[in-house]
Amino acid sequence: MRRVGSVERLTQGLAIVRAGDAEYAAIGTAVVDDELRSVGEVVDVFGPVDAPYMAVSPAGSVHLPRLIGAVLYAR
Repeated sequence: MRRVGSVERLTQGLAIVRAGDAEYAAIGTAVVDDELRSVGEVVDVFGPVDAPYMAVSPAGSVHLPRLIGAVLYAR
């Protein structure tokens, strides 16, 4: 597993994740939380090249507000 970034905000049913550096997860990558629970998958990558954002579409049972500030990992 590798660290993807942390959830900064929620918008339109998506979790917006800020990558820690220029490394980011590709579109379609499954992401999990620190307890290896499925969070969802990356559906978009946008923003500045040196510190991009990723939009994560949540898995069906994920309660989005609990994700704010959480660190996510690529499975």
